[in-house]
Amino acid sequence: MTITPRGWAVLGTAAVLLAGGLWAQYPGVAGFGAALLAMVVASAAGVLLPAPLEVSRIVPSARVTRLCESHGTLTVTNRSPWLPVRVEGEDLVGGVPVQVRIPALAAGASRQAGFTVPTARRGTVELGPLTLARRGLARLAVARSAHGERSVVTVVPRVLPVLGLPSGVQRSHVGADERVEHGGTDLVGLHEYVPGDDLRRLHWATSAKTGTLMIRDDADPSLPHLTVLLDDRASSYAGDGFEEAADIAASLINEAATSSNPARLVTVSGALDVDLPAGPESAGDYASAGLLAAPVLDALAGIDPVDGDEMSAAAAALHGSDIVAVVSGERAPTASLLVDAGRSSLGVLALVDAHANRLSDVVGGVVVLRGPRAEDVLNGWDLAVVR
Repeated sequence: MTITPRGWAVLGTAAVLLAGGLWAQYPGVAGFGAALLAMVVASAAGVLLPAPLEVSRIVPSARVTRLCESHGTLTVTNRSPWLPVRVEGEDLVGGVPVQVRIPALAAGASRQAGFTVPTARRGTVELGPLTLARRGLARLAVARSAHGERSVVTVVPRVLPVLGLPSGVQRSHVGADERVEHGGTDLVGLHEYVPGDDLRRLHWATSAKTGTLMIRDDADPSLPHLTVLLDDRASSYAGDGFEEAADIAASLINEAATSSNPARLVTVSGALDVDLPAGPESAGDYASAGLLAAPVLDALAGIDPVDGDEMSAAAAALHGSDIVAVVSGERAPTASLLVDAGRSSLGVLALVDAHANRLSDVVGGVVVLRGPRAEDVLNGWDLAVVR
């Protein structure tokens, strides 16, 4: 409980009137000062006892896509069987105080108030607690108390439609790149036999050498291995450019999951390095793809642009990938990014550029895509990359 500024003013006036009236022997003035003093005491006493209030919060989903509307509901219930309560609410939404209008609560009554979850940026949005303020007589005293538990909503990048990925590239015996359209398998590993494995994939040489049945792990060389290198340097972007870049990265990774293709997401700073293994052919639907790509989207939701110009993770991340998509912004040093993208058999440099004149171009064998929004860049991907 605290005395409000108005309460302190009334209390000071009461003291002056009471003291002056007694000193000057003016009982009327002294009585008026005593009445003001009693009013302050009554106001403070009225909010000293805690009100039996109960607060519940309903959030439709703990995981929301960026720029999608998300609204929740607060329910405040007066558990007192006889005492009506008037309160003022202030909720914390993403660390920002938001005023909540709550009508007067009769005994046993409940009232609801809505709130909006901000989704303009990725990340975690903390909701609550709700602070309820009860003001006493003439608003001379106020008591504040926090109610309800904190809730967390994760805002993940948007997943936009992509037509697909180019076919994969395999290395020939002389080191040349050969685009593979159909058929064939590559041995990518071995594992011990488990019941249910196809014995036609038994690797006889290794099984004879080790005395243990070993099964081939084969991969279709026509499946592209995509690496998305996301530039997370703050200096590379203007405005909300990094949010659009994260949407591009999320969309490409999700398309790889939908196509059951292996993929990898790496940030330039090295803060994020996530592998998406090739899924089974039966996983090539949107529901299964969402499950495969969910950890990557959650990881993307948790990164922020960093200060500095180091590219510590770039060179190592591009090793062994036949398709590399470098995603950056209009202020990035494109010369070094073109070199990174050009390390692969098929390199793409996607730039979020609000002042782009041409949506697609080819520079040094690297496809360069530009656009002010993620949708524009991905449209360029569909037209210039997927053939």
